[in-house]
Amino acid sequence: MLSNANKKYLRKLSMEYRSLFQIGKDGISDNLLESLNDTLEAHELVKCNLLKTSPIDTREAAIECASRTGSEIVHIIGHTFVLYRRSKENKLGIKK
Repeated sequence: MLSNANKKYLRKLSMEYRSLFQIGKDGISDNLLESLNDTLEAHELVKCNLLKTSPIDTREAAIECASRTGSEIVHIIGHTFVLYRRSKENKLGIKK
């Protein structure tokens, strides 16, 4: 579980990131989750965006993606959410 200080730091970092994933009319598919898993291992911090055609809302998508990838929700704002999962190398230096 991330501390508030860690979440604040990760929110600050994520401001410079662009959305790597867009969730559209197909919703959350197995292929999306597989790609999200790989990207979380490579980058640790991933920003996702929901399109207007998405059948689920942002909060539901963030919770489902986080639970199915073993990551934590850092931030939800508008149609965008940010996920974090510590990789084996701990590239961002976040302590437990």
